[in-house]
Amino acid sequence: MFRLVTLNLNGIRSAANKGFVPFAEGLAADCMGVQEIKAQVCDIAGRFDSVAGMKGHFHCAEKKGYSGVALYSRKEPSDVVLGIGNEEFDAEGRYVEARFDTPRRKLSVISCYFPSGSSGEHRQQAKFRFLALMAPHLIRLKAEREFILVGDVNIAHKEIDLRNWRSNQKNSGFLPEERAWMTHALDEIGLVDVFRVLNPRPEQYTWWSNRGQAWAKNVGWRLDYHLATPALAAKALREHIYLEQRFSDHAPLVIDYDFTL
Repeated sequence: MFRLVTLNLNGIRSAANKGFVPFAEGLAADCMGVQEIKAQVCDIAGRFDSVAGMKGHFHCAEKKGYSGVALYSRKEPSDVVLGIGNEEFDAEGRYVEARFDTPRRKLSVISCYFPSGSSGEHRQQAKFRFLALMAPHLIRLKAEREFILVGDVNIAHKEIDLRNWRSNQKNSGFLPEERAWMTHALDEIGLVDVFRVLNPRPEQYTWWSNRGQAWAKNVGWRLDYHLATPALAAKALREHIYLEQRFSDHAPLVIDYDFTL
């Protein structure tokens, strides 16, 4: 079995102060993708290089206290790729890909943090630029290898994926263009939204605003995904959104697969 978890930490040091490391130690994951670590190499060294017996591979943002992703793995990758080859977004630390290649198989696990457009129109336009780059990147990758991309995609795909969909149709994260990108990724690129295949029920959210009583009332959004190539998605066994403890404004999304690295 291969246990893969994704979690937007909203700051790795902040999450650690809220019990993130003991949670990870009890999870027995094989790989863990985390996003928005908000840390530099000097902040990670000696403290977060490894978590729960898994070695971390990091893509930090140039700007301090901003963005950044990591992928922790129990098995040593055959190669690690940082960034998507674009100067604007690679400077923001948004993509780390660990490759686990053998003579018989090419397989990647990716931790990715898609931009949010909620802070203003300039960031929404940046998000659209990122989406325009990611589509062909994923097409090329799928032609070469099997992969599971985990991360905060910052898009709720369908009405079922957020509580107040009617009032959010003009808000970042549920814009028609963003939802169309996700549809394209699934229907045309051919990726699989693994969680939704396993769990078709409503009110399954991974992010809640810190405003009001969003968490208490479960007024949430499903923004965190496992996007997999079909052969790997077909091996998914079970899913779990971890709600028992909070380390961030996001919840960990855990999926078990019937394969090993």
